Amino acid sequence: MLIYLAIAIIGAVGGVVFALVAQRGAQPSPVTDSYPVPRQLHRADFPNPDAPWLVALFTSASCDGCAPMRSKVEVLASREVSVCELSFPQARELHDRYAISGVPMVLIADAEGVVMRAFVGPTSATDLWAAVASARDINADVDPGLGALP
Repeated sequence: MLIYLAIAIIGAVGGVVFALVAQRGAQPSPVTDSYPVPRQLHRADFPNPDAPWLVALFTSASCDGCAPMRSKVEVLASREVSVCELSFPQARELHDRYAISGVPMVLIADAEGVVMRAFVGPTSATDLWAAVASARDINADVDPGLGALP
């Protein structure tokens, strides 16, 4: 009888140890971006590299949501803001260099090419304007987190 009690205790302890090890290994995986956004651009790769700001729209010929983004981005152009569209496959080299895997992708970069704001997928003209305003002026009266990179 004592042997059965010892086996039961050893089995219970083994079960508890197994449960603790299994629970420890079941940690949730970290959240990853489905479509990673480049953090740095080489401004010489884009038109008007001397402009203080760049708004780059990465698109694809097969993307239905890309065409409406063109007009939303074009209105942001000014002396201070250079705007360009980089369509795949015509601009395949830049899509590959910056590992663009989701379009439309809008990147807002400063004079050094640091990507300050980004949008993946269709975005409203209001949100794009606000993100450019926020990136250009840290005192702007818009949501500073709009399009911000984590």
